[in-house]
Amino acid sequence: MTGEDERLRRWRMVLGGGAADGTGCALTGGDAAMDAALAALYDGPGGDGDARGRRDRSAGLGGSAPSVARWLGDIRTYFPSSVVRIMQRDAIDRLGLSTLLLEPETLEAVEADVHLVGTLLSLNKAMPETTKETARAVVRTVVEDLEKRLATRTRATLTGALDRSARISRPRHRDIDWDRTIRANLKNYLPEYGTVVPERLVGYGRASQAVRKEVVLCIDQSGSMAASVVYASVFGAVLASMRSIATRLVVFDTAVVDLTDQLDDPVDVLFGTQLGGGTDINRALAYCQSQITRPADTVVVLISDLYEGGIRNEMLKRVAAMKAAGVQFVALLALSDEGAPAYDREHAAALAALGAPAFACTPDLFPEVMAAALEKRPIPVPDAA
Repeated sequence: MTGEDERLRRWRMVLGGGAADGTGCALTGGDAAMDAALAALYDGPGGDGDARGRRDRSAGLGGSAPSVARWLGDIRTYFPSSVVRIMQRDAIDRLGLSTLLLEPETLEAVEADVHLVGTLLSLNKAMPETTKETARAVVRTVVEDLEKRLATRTRATLTGALDRSARISRPRHRDIDWDRTIRANLKNYLPEYGTVVPERLVGYGRASQAVRKEVVLCIDQSGSMAASVVYASVFGAVLASMRSIATRLVVFDTAVVDLTDQLDDPVDVLFGTQLGGGTDINRALAYCQSQITRPADTVVVLISDLYEGGIRNEMLKRVAAMKAAGVQFVALLALSDEGAPAYDREHAAALAALGAPAFACTPDLFPEVMAAALEKRPIPVPDAA
């Protein structure tokens, strides 16, 4: 194939064919199959094929699970996983593929990711029994992949934070916290020698086996928070596996559900949620506040877009009361790989005024945020927040 032929072929794939594309290039073999898979999604109703003047082409995935399963198999054959996930998401949005995810044969063909898990959870109550086991297998695949990626770094980061949060006055040399030691002994500075005499040493303590810190994850389970619910459930299971942290996981819409007893299996946690519905942050925080027994050793993480359907002033009073009692309070607008979501800016500003800045957080940053909260140092808020 000449360079000119290859250029025409590429333009033909971009333009999608039809008399108006001007390439005069015919596709065969794998190129034709790839083009058909794209046309089924993007040239049908809800796609942008009509806007490009290709009204004569028929496309779509049809209404049956077998045709969707074949299409899912085709796109996995011709495109890399990252592209497959985007096409699946577009199929759900454009063509109503979510209804066909209730069919086992469709689920078996999908490329699993966090967004698909969110869709499955939103369909949980409508899902027939014949599909639920397949759906759980899909969700478990995603959860296990996330745990492999996130668990090691989370445990290492938080174990170090717990060690540093316990200070001792007679440390071994290797356990001396030199920054704090120097600050504690600045009054002993000897200008003639240009040095500080460390009269009092400050060191890191060794993490004890007893529970010293408590973490409460309070998660908004409205539909827009689907990815956040998935990540928070995985992190909740990781935190619960650490013997030096007592973890509580609470999900809410207009009702509040405590899923702490299911933390050993994040898949059970996820299927215990009900994505969608209203939002009553005040009621959720009231429950969390009632569960706190040692405020000075507690971190509360509210994960919500802050669209409050409850009593706004009461919500803010609860946050202020928890902070006044010594609770470390963190507000995350999202826990996901996407950018900052739509959120209530007035509520975010009010929380910031209370010393609880609200910001979107990626899963990779979450361990650092938690470490800072456990050590009671400033929270590392991303620049883009």
